[in-house]
Amino acid sequence: MKSENLLSVPKKNDRREIFGWLMYDWANSAFYTTVISVLLGPYLTALAQNDVGMNGVVFSLGWLGSVTAESLVPYSLALSVVSQVLFLPLLGSIADYTHLKKKMMAFFCYLGVTASSLLFFISGDSYLFGCALMIVANMSFAAANVFYNAFLVDLTTEDQRDKISSYGFATGYLGGVIMLAANLVLIESADSIGLGKAMAVRISMLAASLWWGAFGLITFLLVRSRNATKVIPEGKRLVAIGFSELWQTLKELVRLKYTALFLIAYLFYNDGIQTVILNSSVFLSQELFVRNGLETDQAFLLGIFMLAQISALVGSLSFERLARVIGAKYTIIVSLGIWCGIVIFAYAGLESRAQAWVLGAFIGLVLGSAQALSRSLYSQMIPKDRESAFFGLYEISEKGTSWLGNFVFAVVVASTGSYRQAILGLIIFFVVGMVLLVFTNTARAIHEAGNLTPEEAAEEH
Repeated sequence: MKSENLLSVPKKNDRREIFGWLMYDWANSAFYTTVISVLLGPYLTALAQNDVGMNGVVFSLGWLGSVTAESLVPYSLALSVVSQVLFLPLLGSIADYTHLKKKMMAFFCYLGVTASSLLFFISGDSYLFGCALMIVANMSFAAANVFYNAFLVDLTTEDQRDKISSYGFATGYLGGVIMLAANLVLIESADSIGLGKAMAVRISMLAASLWWGAFGLITFLLVRSRNATKVIPEGKRLVAIGFSELWQTLKELVRLKYTALFLIAYLFYNDGIQTVILNSSVFLSQELFVRNGLETDQAFLLGIFMLAQISALVGSLSFERLARVIGAKYTIIVSLGIWCGIVIFAYAGLESRAQAWVLGAFIGLVLGSAQALSRSLYSQMIPKDRESAFFGLYEISEKGTSWLGNFVFAVVVASTGSYRQAILGLIIFFVVGMVLLVFTNTARAIHEAGNLTPEEAAEEH
């Protein structure tokens, strides 16, 4: 591999680099969908329930209550996110002062790959160690995404971001479908080939983890590093600079009031989205199988998520076209209205497998559209040369990092024993996010950050 010339400034909208950037979504989405969203939650929950009983206590939190077998995974996911609140913005702030953005992204990518691969060895009563590995893998996934999202600004002009961001999510969903299809075949045929369901699940998680690492190499080969525009003052340590820059970023965010309002809106509605996605496999497993005295059909869960991935691919591309007509902001609002309908149906209407297929199709349709357009819209509302620091704040509520929603979901499940009440409670996140977004003047936010709107950028190019 040739050494990169950090003195040159690569041109934007370079097809080779954009392809490399898209391939990272292809790489990590297979891991996120197979491991975090589908297989790991039910697998660890089943291990815990076998050890302490259906809703037995794993350990006590004192006056905060107890972590039960059913709430263990939601609490673990919430813990992995709370620990990122300062960690991720700090990473982004450091990256803005160095040319190490790509190297830091690669480090956390392969730390996550390692932790996720070790899940293959989790069985029996080692589920707490499995939760620890899940926390490390999920944190690493989110940390790498700070730099991955910031590269969107480096690689594209404003008029191309809605499209490229949507293509990124669509590429990820396509990769996720392929991995899920392979896992579905393996799990469905596990007994006939002498593997057993549990071993097939462990192999599937390992395959998705290795997929993440293997295809991530394409990104790191094709995307070029950029020079830092800021210089570290003499006598200052990088970590100290990181904390100082984080403070400056928060102060600047207060000045950019509409950017801050958008970020708050996004934190709410994306918390709702991520909590639904992260807990949907456990929700379906418990409501359709366990509560009816049936063994969870892992192949069915994989099939639902495969349908959701295909639907999300279609949704990412079709809603991007809608955004060209009514704008990204109003397209996101339309998708949030559909999300409200989804959680209401999950609470009141879901009774059969056929209905679960319909639910999965609608979840996929609005999943990618809200996330892809939110990412590109936010990238236009942040100051130049501060992308990593601002995306560190963004990543707190990005995919895999919902915290308040998971906490609410876990508390409701632990106190009521009802997954349906927990899923309905998430509607508040979508409603609050939608209302805040309505009052966000996105055009003014873009101009206050010193950037052009997509329409203005298109005229320049």
